[in-house]
Amino acid sequence: MPIVESELQRLRDSIDNIDAALLHLLAERFKCTQQVGRYKAEHGLPPADPAREATQIARLRSLAQDAKLDPDFAEKFLGFIVTEVIRHHEAIRAEKR
Repeated sequence: MPIVESELQRLRDSIDNIDAALLHLLAERFKCTQQVGRYKAEHGLPPADPAREATQIARLRSLAQDAKLDPDFAEKFLGFIVTEVIRHHEAIRAEKR
């Protein structure tokens, strides 16, 4: 069983590395969306942009299909992120008042 356990650990280590990379990418994404939130607040724009969100959903669903990933999962994942971004934008807007 040592060979099996070694292979399992190797795979888990790869997963851990990917998870770390995902978190760092999300952190960078949120840094950018914070800047967008400040820009929107300064210019009186609404926190949410439904047209942009619809475009992004369609784009990510297509990318997910190309990557052999469930498009419904990609949409749910983006939805979770967008909900958090809007929450941040609303908080930034409230601070500016």
